[in-house]
Amino acid sequence: MEKKLIETIVGAIQDKKGKNIVSLDLSGFDGAICSHFVVCNADSTAQVAAIADGIEEKLFEELHENPWRVEGKQTGLWVALDYIDVVVHVFQSDLRDYYKLEELWADAPMTRYEYEA
Repeated sequence: MEKKLIETIVGAIQDKKGKNIVSLDLSGFDGAICSHFVVCNADSTAQVAAIADGIEEKLFEELHENPWRVEGKQTGLWVALDYIDVVVHVFQSDLRDYYKLEELWADAPMTRYEYEA
């Protein structure tokens, strides 16, 4: 189920032209809050919000999944969507560069996804 969830999330991000999409496999780490992070960025707050909305819509349509929790939609700078086993982080580009989330989990296996036009 996680694989299908991640594939659907990545597809939704690609639909809204999200950039630098990666997934981090945290399943081998004690104390990790979930088994996977999916991270991407966008150039504007409007695009961050559109990506987050697109993820929610596509996951509900295709998998009947709703996020357990959503944070950050008010500002559109960094939206986190929590699907229990998979947490999605949609950053505005400058904030992603600042927080360097992937570096915090540098030992985690990473999958990069190419942009699909």
